[in-house]
Amino acid sequence: MPLRSKITGTGSYVPGTVLTNFDLEKKVDTSDEWITERTGIKERRIVKGTEATSDLCLEAAKNALQAADIKPSEIDLIIVTTMSGDMPMPSTASLLQKKLGAKNAAAFDLNAACSGFLYGLSVADNFIKGGTFKKVLLVGAEVMSRFLDWKDRSTCVLFGDGAGAVVLEAAKGKRGILSTHLYSDGSQWDFICLPGGGSLNPPSSKTIKERMHFVKMKGNETFKVAVRTLEKLVIDTLKQNRVKSSELAMLVPHQANLRIIKATAERLGLPMSRVAVNLDRYGNTSSASIPIALDEVVREGRVKKDDYVLLEAFGAGLTWASALIRW
Repeated sequence: MPLRSKITGTGSYVPGTVLTNFDLEKKVDTSDEWITERTGIKERRIVKGTEATSDLCLEAAKNALQAADIKPSEIDLIIVTTMSGDMPMPSTASLLQKKLGAKNAAAFDLNAACSGFLYGLSVADNFIKGGTFKKVLLVGAEVMSRFLDWKDRSTCVLFGDGAGAVVLEAAKGKRGILSTHLYSDGSQWDFICLPGGGSLNPPSSKTIKERMHFVKMKGNETFKVAVRTLEKLVIDTLKQNRVKSSELAMLVPHQANLRIIKATAERLGLPMSRVAVNLDRYGNTSSASIPIALDEVVREGRVKKDDYVLLEAFGAGLTWASALIRW
């Protein structure tokens, strides 16, 4: 039987502070009606005080390890997918390793923005299938609120903070990750970006004055490309695995925009009852959105043994990715 990567535990965590659309009306020139109509978002969770990305990672990881009945010392590898790590170095994965007490694990970060979790899933899957590691902890986590311009109503209403995690283990048989698919188009990098703080535009009075340390986004252009790209992506993923859309038990999309999610579901002929949606409560949590949504549907019993589950995402880079799992 083929060696596969199997998700044996899921977990998630979101901060306790809720920021509603009505709260945002007091911060910026916007309205609950405007945000809801264009995005489907009603509220999001925001960190407070010194709470950082690694802290969110820790709570999500604990929940995933408990679900998998795995001790931290049994983990071979920790991958954290994030664009909002605690600091440029060391990796947030290394900080998580310390907090978790996973003393036997290698650790590194991966950044593919909103597609990050699926990029990380592909990397973990290949490590396991290749025999390099047997038990991998994969965490998608973001503290987007620290990188938002609260004067820019086109971006600050979209994002939230949170973390989701999965434990992957080597297993034989038909169940597990069937395939992963990764794509990128760097020619459209400026559709979504955070231009300040790196080697190109290091921190300076100029970058601060020009507000370069905040997320910038060309919303309309991104929306059009996302809808077109994701429709093709999900169809191609199913075709390559000879699985019909009618056989899908659950679609777990990146939680960016309800209109994009509905368009993808319609393309697959899926009722919304078979689509994981939580962006109304959490907003866009970037690489954390898919693992948070996956954890919810698993714990709600909406995903069962042998079910086909399709994951898909689109984000900065531009990047897009998918994964098909037989649960």
